[in-house]
Amino acid sequence: MKISPVVAQLRTWCPTFAQRVAGALQFDLARDSALLPMPAAYVVMTEDDPGENQVQNRTRQRIGDEFDVVVALATGDERGQSAADPLHDIRAELLRALVGWQPMAGYDPISYEGGSLVLIDRSRVLFRFGFRAEWTLGGGDVPETFAEVELAGLPPLAGVDIDLDAIDPMADPNLSNPGPDGRIETVLRVELDQGPP
Repeated sequence: MKISPVVAQLRTWCPTFAQRVAGALQFDLARDSALLPMPAAYVVMTEDDPGENQVQNRTRQRIGDEFDVVVALATGDERGQSAADPLHDIRAELLRALVGWQPMAGYDPISYEGGSLVLIDRSRVLFRFGFRAEWTLGGGDVPETFAEVELAGLPPLAGVDIDLDAIDPMADPNLSNPGPDGRIETVLRVELDQGPP
């Protein structure tokens, strides 16, 4: 999942941050450099969680893309008491902005996965809120796997030829072998209409 749409959604729907929302692939990089003025939020991709393949003859697999919104708040005490109430309000803003929102075409709406404390010191509190959006690999209109790309490259099915070696319906299988005997009794040619050019 792309994180840019999530960043834009938070900038629009979370007024507490006053547009101070950024994305990162690893939060350690955002934590230690290029810090935004607080309060701020950082959207960080955390996990790509694939489920088991659901079918045997092709690929159909549910994948959960997980991300955190790490909130940075200024605090005046090492216990973080002054940040506890604002975190409650910020969580409400994040839930209104993200839960139930579809981040990209093909994704299910985002769900909330919980939160936890990341860091606390004399100057700031970092708290992470986890979110997840699922999508399905395979079976869509656009090829997503190698097998689907291969199948998409085949020419359209123009028709089917059938050579039938019939078993004698009157033969008693208890008395003799009813066939097939290797002789082609019927030939079928089926042409499929490809529709208008």
